[in-house]
Amino acid sequence: MIPGGYAPDKLRRDPKVLELVNEFHKDKKPIAFICHAGWVLISAKILRNKRVTSVAAIKDDIINAGAQFLDEPLVIDENLISSRTPKDLPVFAKALVEMIG
Repeated sequence: MIPGGYAPDKLRRDPKVLELVNEFHKDKKPIAFICHAGWVLISAKILRNKRVTSVAAIKDDIINAGAQFLDEPLVIDENLISSRTPKDLPVFAKALVEMIG
């Protein structure tokens, strides 16, 4: 679970964080991200050809990373679970719990 807000701007610059995200993605483990957290996946270079959502402020970043941006409360694409803002937390949390079992 990658938190939103502006923490992702710092997290995306940490090679250990990017390595961990890439390992999760390679192993098809769930990666949940909300709000600005899409920045971390952009820096990890794993969004190409994926369907995701995020806060509208980084919509262009998502698209420029090669992903399809959907303005929906919840988007699941394989192991990626994404939501836009805290108002989407109920469906986001439910989807994450269901995916991790």
